Amino acid sequence: MTELSTTAKAAPAAPGRRSLVVSWDVVVLVALVLVAVVGAATIDGVASPRFWRFVTLEVVPIAIIALPMTLVVITGEIDLSVASTLGLTCAVMGDLWAHGVTSLPLLIALCLLLGAVLGAVNGLFVTVFGLPSLAVTIGTLALYRGLAYVVLGDKAVADYPVAWTDAAIDPIPGLTIPWVIIVVAVLAVLFGVLLHATPVGRGLYAMGNNTEAARFAGIAVARTKFWLFVATGTMASLAGVFWTFRFASARADNGNGLELAVVAAVLLGGVSIFGGRGGMIGVIGAVLLLSTLRNALQLANVPANTLTIITGSLLIASVVGPNVIGMARERLRRRRTT
Repeated sequence: MTELSTTAKAAPAAPGRRSLVVSWDVVVLVALVLVAVVGAATIDGVASPRFWRFVTLEVVPIAIIALPMTLVVITGEIDLSVASTLGLTCAVMGDLWAHGVTSLPLLIALCLLLGAVLGAVNGLFVTVFGLPSLAVTIGTLALYRGLAYVVLGDKAVADYPVAWTDAAIDPIPGLTIPWVIIVVAVLAVLFGVLLHATPVGRGLYAMGNNTEAARFAGIAVARTKFWLFVATGTMASLAGVFWTFRFASARADNGNGLELAVVAAVLLGGVSIFGGRGGMIGVIGAVLLLSTLRNALQLANVPANTLTIITGSLLIASVVGPNVIGMARERLRRRRTT
């Protein structure tokens, strides 16, 4: 099978000429650097280690979920139930702890198993019954959040061991950045290698570009998509475990609305909402960009409503921007061939 690129590629430039169009990944990374530099120069506190500690803590759950979400969207699907999966995980974790399940390794394992089951439910509806993932996961978004309130109600469970809650926010020795960012980095490398350096990853791009052609090429489309939804559910539950320990509180409304931040990061990172295009570097850069921008604007006392408007605008830009770059590349290619 011919390897499919993550982005549209222009024809090789003629000798002595260079393309004036950069990749979307580079645009995102440059924007991240500009936001950090301008923020540090104009907003008190942005240059402080404490600011970057909060940025990295905010990044952790979004990045954990965005990694498998990237693979899902590349195949042309989406999972909007991730924040509700996180919330239901927190609720079950709190309820089991309150009812005497005090072995935290066992509790974490049960939570991850729960996430896998919730993801499998989405996967079954999409791959077995052939339902659109958008409709399915909008439904399970409401279902899982409702179940979270059934399990825990409006209570909060907050008597977890201090050693575990501190471990979720403890910094790397000698630094202010929390050590859990290392876990995120390892996961990012694993998902990045899977996407960009394995036949499985090439198959994901093939599915996103043309599902029928991928089937004829021998790719197990339904099975692959099913396991991607399982992975997304499992990682959302892992984010729920971190969320519970970070805030030392299990509540049914934990992570409410987080799916918007995850989808915004994936699309802003250059992953096409139609599937078949995108990469992990851009997504990681977008996660950092959105978190840095949001925290910097909060320090500048920007109202919450304005932050929502900015997030929505970036979401639109994430859809329009890569397409504009793609059209510019195609125009340059045509000029070179004429």
